[in-house]
Amino acid sequence: MNLPNKITVSRIFLIPIFLIIMLVPFNWGDMTFLGAAMPIQHFVGGLIFIIASTTDWIDGYYARKLDLVTNLGKFLDPLADKLLVSAALIVLVELGLAPSWIVIIIISREFAVTGLRLVLAGEGEVVAANMLGKVKTWAQIVAISALLLHNIIFEAISFPFATIALWIAMIFTIWSGWDYFYKGRKVFINSK
Repeated sequence: MNLPNKITVSRIFLIPIFLIIMLVPFNWGDMTFLGAAMPIQHFVGGLIFIIASTTDWIDGYYARKLDLVTNLGKFLDPLADKLLVSAALIVLVELGLAPSWIVIIIISREFAVTGLRLVLAGEGEVVAANMLGKVKTWAQIVAISALLLHNIIFEAISFPFATIALWIAMIFTIWSGWDYFYKGRKVFINSK
């Protein structure tokens, strides 16, 4: 297993650690930042999510730089991303920090695009992630991070950055999903 794939696998292994820290009722107390308070375990969980999310950029960088792009990496990287984002979104719903309907839209898009990619792959076409898909991913990561950290940086000035970021992530999620289906529409038009 090459270095980029090891980094991707580390992202997958961070998911259960993130879940345990966020969901097991530890009593680590609260922390205060700029007058706003949040549970310490949510701060630690948020940092783990951010670290895991940055490994997405790191593994891709090394795979391209060292010419180590593999089929295993092409499979594991998007899987790791979807598992991490889905787990974090479900945690946010569990904690009452995100509305379930937005989370359902985001996760549904991920399933739908994955299904489309499988159908296209069966037709011999590979749909690579485009810039819109990458913007969607980073919008989701920013929104999830802000929500996991209880909007703590902006809470002191009562600016709902995390909520706005989640709406932006949802818009990019819908837009990029529509883009994938529009570009792959011929598989449905030409189906028998």
